[in-house]
Amino acid sequence: MRPFVRAVVSCDKTLHVCLLCKAPCYGLSLGIPHRAGTLNIAVVFSGPSYPSDMPRDVNIIHVVLNETSPRSLILRLCDVLSSLPIHGVVYEEEVTSRAVAQILDFISAQTSVPIVGVGGGAALVHTPKESGSTFLQLGSSTAQQLRVIFEVLEEYDWTSFSLVSTRHPGFEDFLSFVDAITDGSFIGWERRSVVLLNLTEDPGGARTKRQLKENGAQVRLLYCSKEEADIVFRAAKGAGLAGPSYIWFAVGPSLSGLEYLAPELLPLSLFVVRPAGWRDDVRRRTGRGVAILTQGAMAMRREFGSLPHFGTDCTSYFNESRTLGGSLHRYFSNITLGGRDYSFNSDGYLVNPSLVVIALNRERNWEVVGNWDDGVLRMRYPFWSRYGTFLEPPDGSLHLRVATLEERPFVIVEGADPASGTCIRDSVPCRKQLNMSESHEVVAPLKCCCKGFCIDILKRLAKTVGFTYDLYLVTNGKHGKKIDGVWNGMIGEVVYRRADMAIGSLTINEERSEVVDFSVPFVETGISVMVSRSNGTVSPSAFLEPYSPAVWVMMFVMCLTVVAVTVFIFEFFSPVGYNRSLASGKKPGGSKFTIGKSIWLLWALVFNNSVPVENPRGTTSKIMVLIWAFFAVIFLASYTANLAAFMIQEEYIDTVSGLSDRKFQRPYDQYPPLKFGTVPNGSTEKNIRSNYPDMHQYMDKYNQKGVEEAINNLKTGKLDAFIYDAAVLNYMARKDEGCKVMTIGSGKVFATTGYGIALQKGSRWKRAVDLALLQFVGDGELWLSGICHNDKIEVMSSKLDIDNMAGVFYMLLVAMGLSLLVFAWEHLIYWKLRHCMGHTGKLDFLLAFSRVSTCVVHVTSSHHFKLKSTKLLFLVFLFDCADPYWKLEWEVRGYEWHVRNSCLNEVLVQRSDLKPVS
Repeated sequence: MRPFVRAVVSCDKTLHVCLLCKAPCYGLSLGIPHRAGTLNIAVVFSGPSYPSDMPRDVNIIHVVLNETSPRSLILRLCDVLSSLPIHGVVYEEEVTSRAVAQILDFISAQTSVPIVGVGGGAALVHTPKESGSTFLQLGSSTAQQLRVIFEVLEEYDWTSFSLVSTRHPGFEDFLSFVDAITDGSFIGWERRSVVLLNLTEDPGGARTKRQLKENGAQVRLLYCSKEEADIVFRAAKGAGLAGPSYIWFAVGPSLSGLEYLAPELLPLSLFVVRPAGWRDDVRRRTGRGVAILTQGAMAMRREFGSLPHFGTDCTSYFNESRTLGGSLHRYFSNITLGGRDYSFNSDGYLVNPSLVVIALNRERNWEVVGNWDDGVLRMRYPFWSRYGTFLEPPDGSLHLRVATLEERPFVIVEGADPASGTCIRDSVPCRKQLNMSESHEVVAPLKCCCKGFCIDILKRLAKTVGFTYDLYLVTNGKHGKKIDGVWNGMIGEVVYRRADMAIGSLTINEERSEVVDFSVPFVETGISVMVSRSNGTVSPSAFLEPYSPAVWVMMFVMCLTVVAVTVFIFEFFSPVGYNRSLASGKKPGGSKFTIGKSIWLLWALVFNNSVPVENPRGTTSKIMVLIWAFFAVIFLASYTANLAAFMIQEEYIDTVSGLSDRKFQRPYDQYPPLKFGTVPNGSTEKNIRSNYPDMHQYMDKYNQKGVEEAINNLKTGKLDAFIYDAAVLNYMARKDEGCKVMTIGSGKVFATTGYGIALQKGSRWKRAVDLALLQFVGDGELWLSGICHNDKIEVMSSKLDIDNMAGVFYMLLVAMGLSLLVFAWEHLIYWKLRHCMGHTGKLDFLLAFSRVSTCVVHVTSSHHFKLKSTKLLFLVFLFDCADPYWKLEWEVRGYEWHVRNSCLNEVLVQRSDLKPVS
């Protein structure tokens, strides 16, 4: 404290610090005269806590309180305040002096004298304080303790807890603080129950034991006084709840001296939050309080020009001091000592307190296991008091040691947050034992953070089944293999009882099942093969691939030829077709509709080509051409829709049918030989070694250290195929950047098995774990997905085969059959019915109707008239069966002449008036 005093003396005027003691009163006998401008600070000690070696070179007034009755305390302290102008009081808080703290808070409210409590535990005065009080406390508040405790719970995934409290003053605030923390959090806290104990009505503790047993949570937050904690812990021990499997957190201002209780009375897993200086002696804490008051006084002196005067009468309010006291907190809101922040808020608590988490070690001594500075928690790992130097297993029944192995996506290992040293959301701490140092000393394990599919299962299992766990990574990084009769990896940890459980990508097989108990599988897996995707080029025949070869042959060899010949035959034998004149020999050298013209017409219709074509005249031929045009539309539309998928770059994928594929069994039969491997010391290698020894011997030189290395080698061409667990390969293929790798056969699996949780033989946890896993699977709560897909989208780009185009071909066949019927009907009318119908008056009516319709639509052009004349020619031909062919031609020409002159006269013309043309 001397350096600080010297620093103050160098200021404006001499600083005198006054110690007020109760008896003996050392300071009053010093004979130091009071001078104006002297800073007087009273230091109040409770009984024997007064340090006899306290320096006396400053104006210190000692007040030692040997009795804590309110009357004697108030009288003694008020006498000191009335005899000297006191500018501050330093109070050494202890558990037994809580009444003293309340009285000092009252005196501060009466006189506005700032008071600093320098206890090493929790703050003794609750908020709200007396109005106008400037009571500053270096101890932690209940809210600050709970904030640290819940960060510890979050760090170790202890999301399920219960609250145990007596009706000690402040318990309502305790419950409210817990609600405020849990309700606004995304962690998903589960408060099992709130147990309110009434110890005064239960002297034997029977009801207390029953209440504690009914509460099934492993993590419990206790709020009570020190005396009540003694009773509660005795009851917990009698109920079997004080062992290593049950975790207790002591909360509250009245538990400041809990560390002074007999260790054998405390639970094995008890944690308490304390200020960082909880082990400092009284002398150091007192000097810290004097320094805080001095800096506050100097701030007031800079503002007012002199030290303010506070009230000296405890019996009445000092108006000026109360006015000043309302703003005193701002003079203590920016204080720094030794590089640490000692600023106070309006409630009198430190804004940024430095706190520690302490726990009992195996020697039953209190030990710091965590620090909380600037709002960041840093835990020592592992902090469990149940572990010794070599991490011996605990004897608790609800705490499990869990071994795991890094393998994405099942277990992902990351470093702790460099700023806080904690694990972020969705990850849990996992220790990794490092190798011994060169001096053969045991190195503390490295704290890592584990997350992933299996870690999510473990967290849900812990909450559902009801256990806590310590997670660690196996040192040799193996799943488990028996070498020279000794098991290694995760299986070895369980077999030799270093772990109660092993979780990860652990394949269930017969050999492992003989030494451990496996849970039901939570992931179906087996052996699969991963290969790389290779970019190809567009095939020269890609434009032909929308249709299969059979469709092309059916289209252009059979259908087009058959339809062309059919159209030609119908046109050749049609009574009104081009070629009828050739058949009768009437017009030699006239227009001909040959089979070449028929094929040319159908080709033009297929490809929508506007080339000169000659259309048929026969009705049957026209029907066939129309059906072909409809067929061509469907054919072209299907071709165009499917063409784009075949004009992109095709990917080359080296496919194999399975482990017995010729490429695996006889790799030298192809050039270059297939390069393939796996990760040794796993179930995949064991399966290959047992069933395909030659294949195992060949692939030994291509084995990989891990999955990530194998994927990189696949992409760079150093490896052609990688054989491993299907679940891992399928996930890695879906998560691969650029989707450059894939598993064959869309994730085809050989030697199907599953992943399970390994437990010790005869473990009592097996049934509970099995039921929980079945529940998770049934509820669909297990995730495992990615963004890449192994399946090629073949449905949209597959070749159209005969089955796909069968409908249009059937339509074409039906059209040909109908055309044959039309063809037969046409010839029946022409050759048979025309001779069976005599002269009738029906022709007159039909002629009149045809002419009237022509006049209505004003068909005057030669082209349209020729069409109407053709209709008339057909009517005359149909009903005038007795006239010869040359007379029919003569009649048609006569009608053409009359229609050109007068439509109305033509209607009145009778067939009897027609004259033959000479």
